[in-house]
Formats: sequence, structure tokens, C-alpha cells
Amino acid sequence: MPGRPFLQIPGPALIPERVVRAMSQSLIDHRGPEFARLLKEILAGLKGVFQTSEGQIILYPGSGTGAWESCLVNTLSPGDQVLGCVNGHFSARFCETASAHGTQVQTLEVPYGASIPANLVEEHLRADKSHRIKALLVLHNETSTGVTSNIGAIRQAMDRAGHPALLLVDVVSSLAAIDFRFDEWRVDVALTGPQKGLMLPPGMAILAVSPKALKANQSAKCPRYFWDWAPVLERNSRGEFPYTPATLLLFGLRESLAMLHEEGLPNVFRRHARLAGACRRAVQAMGLKLLAKNPEEFSNTVTAVCMPDGFDSDAYIAHAQRSLEIPFGPGLGKTQGKIFRIGHLGSLNELELLGALAGVEMTLASFGVAVPLGAGLAAAETYLLQTALGERGRSG
Repeated sequence: MPGRPFLQIPGPALIPERVVRAMSQSLIDHRGPEFARLLKEILAGLKGVFQTSEGQIILYPGSGTGAWESCLVNTLSPGDQVLGCVNGHFSARFCETASAHGTQVQTLEVPYGASIPANLVEEHLRADKSHRIKALLVLHNETSTGVTSNIGAIRQAMDRAGHPALLLVDVVSSLAAIDFRFDEWRVDVALTGPQKGLMLPPGMAILAVSPKALKANQSAKCPRYFWDWAPVLERNSRGEFPYTPATLLLFGLRESLAMLHEEGLPNVFRRHARLAGACRRAVQAMGLKLLAKNPEEFSNTVTAVCMPDGFDSDAYIAHAQRSLEIPFGPGLGKTQGKIFRIGHLGSLNELELLGALAGVEMTLASFGVAVPLGAGLAAAETYLLQTALGERGRSG
């Protein structure tokens, strides 16, 4: 189909042309001075996006799953107890990764569509009188359900409980799109990939690591070689890596960091919040229900939509792909066949979102779902106009 491609899954997101062009240049010597300058610039830029002055940035060729492994094997030992907060498919997989490395995972589970309650975290940690729990695993934004957890409140709960556990946070679908404050919330490890808010192709594992986590690294006993932090930090200090880096992705990352800096992080967060608000209003105007129930927990990067009774979401997603070549995210785990997910993150503006919402209406209607054509678009347009006028009024 001619025209702009749509990719409304919750990541990988579409890559801006500026980033594509940046990755199209010739390779450079990854042991030379030009590369050292590139790496220094990127590490500084990522510190700004993580909102940290104290944390160390660690990069690998890899993926978000690799970042999970790197986080866990560098801070924990086989037999350690961890508290895994599960509110969706990916938080469950984070816990599975920890179990695979020999840690004992105690789970705090809540229904899909809910965030992790800080009060329940506090209860679990208070009950651990001997401080056997070494780490708390939590997702900032659960991609499978469209729910954001309050990491600042979880840190406060840990403080009230007086518990020394490490706070290990997956920020794969939130970094550079939803406000995340590494230093202020005293996160110990935050991990992500580049294919969502950072507007790059997949292929890197990116972590921010606190001094407390680096201290834990010295006594952690999980086997590691490629994922070991120590050689990466040592070689990065000399402008190098202990392995061949993904140089073209680093070119792209420098450009995406420049774009985020030009827009300004507060503006990036406001843009995502505004587009997400328009998307949710459109879905509800179509007569559909959101999986997330609490407005304070709505994700600004992905909206999970419940299919009406009698309709299979997997069949609908296949229909949308066939009819208009517009892909949506499927339901995962307990929500398979019950929901579809609309991604709205990264390099996205009002017109692109409205095009995607028109695609939702058209494909739902042609699939047999009784949606009032134009109702979702009208609701989204109204909200976008109202919020645009509000922003202009405040700036004036």
C-alpha cells in the first residue's frame, strides 16, 4: 500500500528520518578517538534522559531481555530472595528471568489492568524482618496492559518499611516518553532498550546503575561474562568497549538524544500524555472499554483495548493487517484473544495518531464490530484542539 507506513504496536516504534540518515554513514574505528568522542557524548546524553547525575550508564549490543539478565546477574547471587511485582506479561517474564539464574522469587501479584500498589510492597517488606529479600523487581510501565506504576511511591514505601532491598526497574516502554526520575526515586538499576521512546531499531541493552548497585556487583555470585559490568565500565572510561559495539546504532542514538534535547524532556512527556489522552477518549467514544481501570495509572505510551464479547482480538488484528496494513499489539498471557494494544510513543504527532485512530474505526467496522464511524476521531480531535488552545493560553 502506498503512503506513510503505520506501526501502531507498542514498540518497536517508527524511526525518524533524521535517525535513519544518521545510521546511514560509514563505520568508524571503534578503538579510535572519533568513537571515543561519540561514546562520551552518548553516555552524557543518556544520563540526562534517565535524569541522573549519580548513576553510571552501561550499554551492550542486545535487547531488553538481555538488559534483564545484565541487571540480575550483576546484583544477585543464586539462592537470593527477591520480591517480584507482577501485573502483566512482561513483569512475569522479568521474574522468570530471575528464577532462571537461581534466585528465589516471591511474587506480589495483582490483576492485569492494575498497577503495583505501594502499600502492598510496604506490607511484604515489613514482614521480611530479617531482610532476606535482596531486591524488588518492578516494571515502570507494563506494556502488556497499558498501566504505569508509581515508582516514586514504591520508593517511599520501601523507606517507610526501612528495608535495604535494591530497587530494580524495567523502563523499556517508559524511558524518554513517561517521566522517570532515577536519582529522585533512588532507583538502583533501570533498564531499557532503544526501540521505543529512544526512537531506534532494536539491538541494544541500556542500563543506568546506582553506586549501591555497583557495590552489590562486587559480591554478586551469579555467573556472567558478556553481561559483566566491570569490563564495560573500565573500557568505557577509555572511550572503548570490551567487544565490538553496535556502531551504527550508536550513531542513531546520538541523533535521537539530540532530538529529545531539542524538544526538551518536559515537552516530550507532555506530548505523549496529550496523545495518549486523545487515544483513550477516542476508544471510549467508539463504545469500547479500556483494560486499565484507574485513570491515574493510564499509560502514556500504550492503550490496551478490550474487544467486545464474541469477538477474538487475534482475529481482529489479523484482519486489520490484511485490510489496511495497520498492525496493533496482541493480548499477551492472560489477555490473549481478549484485547488489542495501540502504541503511541516515540516519533508521533497529532495527525499520525488521528490516522491510526481512523484505521481502528475502519477495521473494527469492517470486522463486524458496531462502532459509530467518526465518533472516536471527533473525540480525539476535540481533545487535541482543547489542549492545544490551553497550551497557547498558558504560554501567552
